[in-house]
Amino acid sequence: MKIVAAKAILKANDQLAGENRDRLTSLQVFGINLVGSPGCGKTTLLEGLFQRLQGRLAPAVIEGDIAGQIDAERMAKIGVPVVQINTDGMCHLDASMIAAAAEGFEYGCIDTLWIENVGNLVCTAGYDLGEHLRIVALSVPEGDDKLVKYPAIFQRSHALVITKTDLLPYSNFDVARARGDMRRLAPQAEVFEVSALHGDGLDALADWLVQKRQAELG
Repeated sequence: MKIVAAKAILKANDQLAGENRDRLTSLQVFGINLVGSPGCGKTTLLEGLFQRLQGRLAPAVIEGDIAGQIDAERMAKIGVPVVQINTDGMCHLDASMIAAAAEGFEYGCIDTLWIENVGNLVCTAGYDLGEHLRIVALSVPEGDDKLVKYPAIFQRSHALVITKTDLLPYSNFDVARARGDMRRLAPQAEVFEVSALHGDGLDALADWLVQKRQAELG
């Protein structure tokens, strides 16, 4: 009987992720992995950000979902190049999926590749996809306790975006607690408070993304 250790599988994924990252770097394309729970507002966040980044960063998007293409259709509707990945039950994307999907873009026309990962705070934490930057979105309706309950995804992210802040008056979400927990889990990470529907906080996040791409790729 042959036994394959999970560590071996993750090692192979990490090797391919490194190749993905090297390819993006050689193309001067900044890779961003956007993670978060289902319904936390990832797609709405992208729609708002792309408006603020128009003329500054030219995006493309890989959409990861278990099934369907609703989010990909939203990206196409606003004119953003998009490739859909349907995982057929898998709760995360991996580097091999990204390598295959990334072949679907014309890289002379883009300088930022967003990966909207499958909605999940657990499985997505362990898989490097070859991105330069990982952002985790946490919506006000989810509660401020998620950083304590699911620490790995927050520890491995470069920024926390607290979404749907327009709902704060109707919630007991404690922004100070979330900020404090993120500071403990990932001391170097930035924290942004955003209401994508109203546009609050998007300019600061957009400016930061431009700076991060410049720092990474020159």
